[in-house]
Amino acid sequence: MTALAVSACLYGFAGGGLPGNIKTVAILPFDNQTAEPILVQEVADAVQEAMERRLGLRQASEASADAVVRGAIVRYEPDLLLSQQPGVAGAVQVTRRRIRLMINIEIFDQREGRVLWQRSGLSVDGEYQPPQEADGRKVALEKLVADIVDGAQSQW
Repeated sequence: MTALAVSACLYGFAGGGLPGNIKTVAILPFDNQTAEPILVQEVADAVQEAMERRLGLRQASEASADAVVRGAIVRYEPDLLLSQQPGVAGAVQVTRRRIRLMINIEIFDQREGRVLWQRSGLSVDGEYQPPQEADGRKVALEKLVADIVDGAQSQW
């Protein structure tokens, strides 16, 4: 029984859910179709977190990588109203806001010449208290990492 439990744990981490031939990855800069330039680096960091730390792939150049990740940041809505309450002199005080980030992403197996996983319109949200928009982005990016890992692993 113990051997089975240990082998199950080892299997769960080996290969990260991608085919066995995928050991290295090149993460190409995402096309940013929004007006928010900081998103390019933040999304790149989140995708790197998903690929390297969560899926166990090593970074490589595009020419030598087994797989390539590419995509686009297609929408960023930083100011969606979540909750409000009455303020002084009849004014409304916003107490919670939400950001919404939407990307298109693809993981492409360069050796086999096929798409391993792709998602168009992958949308994640993050709540925050004004004016802490960066906190909302951080929550959304954590969800993005989880969605990428879950999606990549669900294919195998």
